[in-house]
Amino acid sequence: FSVLCSAILSSYLLGERLNLLGKLGCMLSLVGSTVMVIHAPEDEEVTTLDEMCSKLKEPGFLAYAAILLALCFLLIFYLAPRYGQRNILIYLTICSVIGAFSVSSVKGLGIAIKGFFAGWPVLQHPLTWILIITLVASITTQINYLNKSLDIFNTSLVFPIYYVLFTTIVITTSIILFKEWVTMTVVDIIGTVCGFLTIILGVFLLHAFKDMDVSLGNLPQVLQSGQQATVTQDDKNILIEVDNSSIAPEDKPKVFTIYT
Repeated sequence: FSVLCSAILSSYLLGERLNLLGKLGCMLSLVGSTVMVIHAPEDEEVTTLDEMCSKLKEPGFLAYAAILLALCFLLIFYLAPRYGQRNILIYLTICSVIGAFSVSSVKGLGIAIKGFFAGWPVLQHPLTWILIITLVASITTQINYLNKSLDIFNTSLVFPIYYVLFTTIVITTSIILFKEWVTMTVVDIIGTVCGFLTIILGVFLLHAFKDMDVSLGNLPQVLQSGQQATVTQDDKNILIEVDNSSIAPEDKPKVFTIYT
C-alpha cells in the first residue's frame, strides 16, 4: 500500500512520471513480497526478555549481525561518499540493513512493554536499555539516508525499491533470529524463493527502464518501431535472399534464388 501510494502521490504532487514498466515493477514487487510473507513461517513464541536475550546471543544470529554491521560500515564510509549520489541502491541498502536492527529492537521492546504492565522489573534489565539505544540509533540512521535518497532520486523509484529491500532483510532476520526455517515445508521454501525472484524482477523493471517513455498510449508505436521484418517461407520452396549491397544499390531489385 505504501509503494502504490508513494508512486501515485509523487506522480500527482511532485510531477514525477512512472512509466508502464515502472508500474509493473511496483506490482511485481508487491506480489513477490506478499508471496514471501504468506509462505514465511510463524514467529517462535518469545514471552520474556531472558528468552529474547538468549536468542540474541546465539552464534548464528551474532554472525549474521556482524555481517550486517560490516556491510553497513562499508556502505556508509566507503561506497556512499563515492557512489551514493549516482546509485540509488547505496542509500536504500543502508536503510534496509539498519532496518534489521530496528525491527529486532521493536520486537524486544514490545516484550518489555508487555512485561512492564504485568509488573515485571524490565527497567532493571540491561537488555531493555540496549534495545532502546539500538532502536534510536537505527531509526535516526534510516531517516537520514532515506531523506538523502529522496533529495536526489525519483520518489516513485525510492519507495518501491526501499520497500522490497527492507522487507527482504526483515524476513531474513526474523528467520535467522527465531530459527523459523526449521519448521518450513517444501511448499513454503518454494514459495519464498519464487517470491524473492519476483521481487528481483520487479526491482529490475523499476530501475532498468525508468528513463523510457512507455505507456499504454504509445505502446503500439514502441512495439512497431522495434519490430523486425520477417521472411516468409513456403512449405515446398525455400526462399534464400542473395544480397550484395556493395554491387546493387538498395533501390534496385534484389536477386533471389529459388530451390524446388
